[in-house]
Amino acid sequence: MKLSTRIFLGFSIVIVLSLTDSYINFLLTEKVNRNSAFLTNSENIIRNSSRLHKGIIEMQSVFRGFLLTENESFLTTYYNGMNTLPRLFEEERRLLTESPEQLEKLDSIQYLHRQWIDYANAVIAAKREALNAPGKGHLYQDIFENKLKKQLGKNINDEVTQKFREFDRFEYRVREARRSVLQTSIERTKTFSIIFVVLTVIIGLISTFYIVNFISKRITGMVDVAKNISNGQFTKVKDDQNDELTSLSVSLNSMSETLSKNIRELEKRNSELDQFGYVVSHDLKAPIRGIHNVIQWIEEDLHEELSGQMKKYFGIIRERIRRMEELITGLLDYARINREKPLKEPVDVNLLVKDLADLIVPKEFDLRIETMPVLTTERIRLQQVFSNLMSNSVKYTQASVPRIDITCREMKKVYEFSVADNGIGIAPEFHDKIFEVFQTLRDKNAKESTGIGLAIVKKIIDDQHCNISVSSDAGKGAAFVFTWPKN
Repeated sequence: MKLSTRIFLGFSIVIVLSLTDSYINFLLTEKVNRNSAFLTNSENIIRNSSRLHKGIIEMQSVFRGFLLTENESFLTTYYNGMNTLPRLFEEERRLLTESPEQLEKLDSIQYLHRQWIDYANAVIAAKREALNAPGKGHLYQDIFENKLKKQLGKNINDEVTQKFREFDRFEYRVREARRSVLQTSIERTKTFSIIFVVLTVIIGLISTFYIVNFISKRITGMVDVAKNISNGQFTKVKDDQNDELTSLSVSLNSMSETLSKNIRELEKRNSELDQFGYVVSHDLKAPIRGIHNVIQWIEEDLHEELSGQMKKYFGIIRERIRRMEELITGLLDYARINREKPLKEPVDVNLLVKDLADLIVPKEFDLRIETMPVLTTERIRLQQVFSNLMSNSVKYTQASVPRIDITCREMKKVYEFSVADNGIGIAPEFHDKIFEVFQTLRDKNAKESTGIGLAIVKKIIDDQHCNISVSSDAGKGAAFVFTWPKN
């Protein structure tokens, strides 16, 4: 499966969960809204029912007031109620469109109220007739005997009140049930929201961890292979996936294989060159030794017959032969520097410098050595550097009291060593040339002057990724300063 597909699937799962959460929350919210709307409508029903009941009671009260006081002013409220209550009944009916049971109760109340109005209107009309025509009061008396004494109006009013109680109780029960459902819906909405949020976070984290771990593991494997390649171990990436990173692992494996092959070929060539160098060295030195032996034999056999000038010429030849041998040996040493990798070991630089001084520096030299550090490094390489620099200080001295100062200064990542003398010095225009092969300040015919020593030092220090420089003027001594890695 491709990497992009894995990432797409991970995001798709998170998106699906989010959409599912949104959809369920939408449904629950709709349910909450419906229940909230029902509760609001129920409150309006109760409020309107109270107004309706209050209006009916007021009509009943003013009706009784008129009968008791025979005051027509009471009937104003009565007739206002007759105009107002029908609108309240209609409004209540509109609010009860989704409650058939309550509509049935409301119809019963309205029917009873109409019966009461018919009864009240008849009584009011009879009462007015009795008041306006005292001789015709028999109608009111008949109504009084047949209806008022039998409490027909009171019975109707009591039944209306009972119906209102039933109406309100039923509405309160339904509202309480809906309130419970609303509370449950709210709780479910919260619960589902929390569940889906937690699921989304968990699955998102799992997907992210899986993808990151999957990619990191493979990239780490490739980085390890790259490190192995840089360390000369040409391993390969084990990758059985088929995605966007596969081409990188294939390229890395191909590079490792190519480098391994090239390194093997290079090692083979270096081995052949080393063998060739030893053979050439031996073959070049053989005739030189032969010439040296012939000259020695001539000197031994014809010692008495040789003139002083001839002996001088033979000395020059011997010196040239010795210099040729040193050149060949120096060239082989220079060529082997980068191919040979000595093991690192603890090195007491103070002891190393003192041992070299005992072998190289004559007794008449004023030698000063500061305290040196202990390093874990390539002993032979550091020894070659100090040996060549100290030898140069000895070779190029002309002072009556020759002196060599060897110092050390600790820096952040390296140590800075200095080998200074009071010898013949080096003119500034030669500061760069002296580190090149065959460059020397002495006549090439002079003793012990091959021009390779400082080139070897420069090559060793470059191989350590460090620096060497010289501070000197002609006739004022020289100070070679070089850095060397810490442990």
